Amino acid sequence: MSSRAPKVVAIGGGHGLAVTLRAIRQYTTDITAIVSVADDGGSSGRLRRDLDIIAVGDLRKCLVALSTTPSTLWSEAFEYRFAAGDLDGHALGNLILAGLAAVTHDWEQAAAAAGTVLGIVGRVLPATSESVALRAEVEGGGIVDGQVAVQNSSVRIRRVTLVPPDAPSPPSVTTAIEQADQIVLAPGSLFTSLIPALCAPAVGAALARSRAPVVQIANLAALEPESRGLSARDHVGAVLDLGIRVDRLIVDSESALGADPTDFADIAVDLVTADVARPDVQVHEPAKLAPVLATLLESEVGPYGSLQASNGQRRPKTEGS
Repeated sequence: MSSRAPKVVAIGGGHGLAVTLRAIRQYTTDITAIVSVADDGGSSGRLRRDLDIIAVGDLRKCLVALSTTPSTLWSEAFEYRFAAGDLDGHALGNLILAGLAAVTHDWEQAAAAAGTVLGIVGRVLPATSESVALRAEVEGGGIVDGQVAVQNSSVRIRRVTLVPPDAPSPPSVTTAIEQADQIVLAPGSLFTSLIPALCAPAVGAALARSRAPVVQIANLAALEPESRGLSARDHVGAVLDLGIRVDRLIVDSESALGADPTDFADIAVDLVTADVARPDVQVHEPAKLAPVLATLLESEVGPYGSLQASNGQRRPKTEGS
């Protein structure tokens, strides 16, 4: 049995990645979050336009998700939004990250400094270290520019790319993926959170070299209008179309997306069906998702000493795994 914690990399953005990180931290302490930074709405969008920086909102969410400080003061402060004046709508954490980046001239250092204040376990890295925009090709051949516009597109999305397409990533992104024992693709906005992170050239290249098992977590339902009409098979298919390998797809047993094994007969992706949602089946439940991911890791690379429940007992096998 290995004495080290397994190295787990989680990729995505928004609330989906934050929930996934809360699950992963229950079975390892060696976590790297690789976060989409193409958002152009809300506080992040305003800071991008004013300061010409990457989107910081999803970085903030992930830092808070990994916070271990006994007091919730700093976590609450990072999420606090001003409600008046020139700062109306800005999250304090976004402003802190922007300021740290201005001082350090390095987004990895900025995120690490914020992580120290929050007492995070693991680390948070932007998928690209330079500002990028999202561009989508939609059904009928049209082009839609900008994350918010793509997310609200009423025309079915066929493909998304980054502008510029050759935006660099922090070197630690490549190292983390290449050294990972497990790679988790988070649920959430398929075309505006997950795929933008995967489109970063260094991320895609590192995933192609990685030998770690890649686990994708399917959404619980289609997000309107972005992924209207897409099934679980369509969600994993969009990732496969990028040339990125997916070994397992976790689908909630009550998912509105459906999970017919025959839909996966033509692709080399194992379907894992398990109860991973909260009772209202609106969002994933970290406490349910954690043992499924931990069990999949054990089945691929063997048991780790760190894969223990909080009471010291080995986590049970999970339905569908």
